[in-house]
Amino acid sequence: MGYYFELEMEVRDYECDIQGIVNNAVYMNYLEHARHKFLQAIGLNFEQLHREGIDAVVVKAELDYKKPLKSTDRFVIRLFVRREGYLRFVFHQDIYRLPDEEFVLAGKVTAVLLRNGKPALPDNVMQAIERYLDEKEPGGRA
Repeated sequence: MGYYFELEMEVRDYECDIQGIVNNAVYMNYLEHARHKFLQAIGLNFEQLHREGIDAVVVKAELDYKKPLKSTDRFVIRLFVRREGYLRFVFHQDIYRLPDEEFVLAGKVTAVLLRNGKPALPDNVMQAIERYLDEKEPGGRA
């Protein structure tokens, strides 16, 4: 099984630190943006869900840095999703530099859904995401 979604981006100058590489904290923003775009692509709108009292919250994040990105580097974020237990969704997100496909980062971000502040698994969210849930890692993942 492969990645279900990918998003291309470019490093902006202000995301780099004094060493000339992307600051480690910026990678969390990249991963969050890719998750939001993925969920948007499958028909889930965060603003609408929030109005319904449904919020996704990150409860755990693991980032394994392999190679740095530098200003103006183009890169792609690829992701797949697994369900962990009843309420947790784990977003496996990998970053590759373009065009050479150099493996930059492996990320695992675990999220849970809350309805009015309490753990929940709303039907509309489950219906949108269930066909994208994967039981195995994609073959290309290092």
